[in-house]
Amino acid sequence: MPKKTAIVAALVLAAALAPATPATASTPSITWHGCTTGPGDSLGAELDKAGAQCGEVGVPVDYRRPRGREITVALARIKATDPARRRGAVLLNPGGPGGPAMELVLAGASMPEIAAEYDLVGMDPRFVGRSSPLRCVWNTDTFTRSAGPDVRSFGESVAFAKELARGCSGNDHELLRAASTRNTARDMDVVRAALGERKISYIGASYGTYLGAVYLQMFGARADRFVLDSSVDPEVFGPGLLRPTAPVLDAALRNWAKSAAGQGLGEQTVRDIARAAERRPFKVGKYTVDGHMVPYLFFAGLYDDRPKSQAEFATTVRTLRDAVGGLPVTPSAALNALLDGLTTGSGAATDRAGTPVVCADRAASRAPATYYRDIQAHRSAEPLFGPLARNITPCAFWPVAPAEPATRIHNSSPALLLGSTGDPATPYAGQLAMRRALAGSRLVTVEGAYRHSVFLKGDACVDGAVRDYLLSGALPADRTCP
Repeated sequence: MPKKTAIVAALVLAAALAPATPATASTPSITWHGCTTGPGDSLGAELDKAGAQCGEVGVPVDYRRPRGREITVALARIKATDPARRRGAVLLNPGGPGGPAMELVLAGASMPEIAAEYDLVGMDPRFVGRSSPLRCVWNTDTFTRSAGPDVRSFGESVAFAKELARGCSGNDHELLRAASTRNTARDMDVVRAALGERKISYIGASYGTYLGAVYLQMFGARADRFVLDSSVDPEVFGPGLLRPTAPVLDAALRNWAKSAAGQGLGEQTVRDIARAAERRPFKVGKYTVDGHMVPYLFFAGLYDDRPKSQAEFATTVRTLRDAVGGLPVTPSAALNALLDGLTTGSGAATDRAGTPVVCADRAASRAPATYYRDIQAHRSAEPLFGPLARNITPCAFWPVAPAEPATRIHNSSPALLLGSTGDPATPYAGQLAMRRALAGSRLVTVEGAYRHSVFLKGDACVDGAVRDYLLSGALPADRTCP
């Protein structure tokens, strides 16, 4: 861990208390080194092969006490491939929250013109990936489950959420209080200074749009060119972030059903499977699937409307239909991985790492009855996805309260926003709310698409808008892409 110095303490105190003040000339430094940490480190080996450098920066746990405890923020960097035209560094974030970012620097091959002029920098957010990670002892990858059909099944959800909160409660409570997006934004600004950049550029997706917007609110004078892909509603992000998604998930399901009609599958097939699972659990390979899990399997399969993903979802629906009918089935590799993660926690740690962030950003109701009343009030309109989107979360039983209020996003910082009208995870209404909150932004929309995250997904209209903005600095007018 880097040695504390008076210089670093002064810098981070300025970041915490006076974010609009220009950075001082004295900044923390990064010692760059190879990325492989030892045998079996496949990510490190891949980064080294790509020519990346890795490093760490020490930041305070609590920016109100800059001389207090430190944690380490881990970085990966691939320098601009055309040094003569280098214009700065672009920080990358994949969302989550809880998504590690170091691996994103490998995306340079997909955006060579941008990689020519920018250093690509991936910063694992605090407590995520290689940045002093917290440990939540879970036997599942995610807390997202359906509340099921009645008060009894909702009681099972309450017990599940309570158990997951207990699994994170073994962490030092000072660390849990410090897991907020505001603190990650402060870390970003320390990293900006450590990189020697007067201003930083940024590409963030999903939750990464909220992180980017918080940075713009706190440190707008130090922001250069910001791209926010599939924005969350800045007034909603927190424990209830999924509440608005049920209607758009239904719309994405109907869209998929059009392509599946010729295969003997459809929307009714999906709803029949969900009802059957509520009546009686069934076997899918070696896994037991119940009414809490099945709506999540559908939720996870509707994030992308491109043909390959739609075909994979059809395979999942067909497998579940056959399993409900009592037939022996072998899940596809993708479904097997998803089920293994849900039942053993073997998959990505994104939700385990992200839950402390969600709970640190906004307080949740601690009265289970409020969640059940909300589910019941919307059950007739949202029978499949409402009990999942509105269900109780571990934040209802979190051992600490947020250390500071959530950030109100309201500024005129320029930014390029990207989205799709049918986004099933961050609904378009929330993307429009972000557009209003960032009055200097512009929005490029993929019309009629049902996908979450649109950059580098094969849409030349979107990718061209990002490229042109990052290279020229000129924001386009609000526009749609077919």
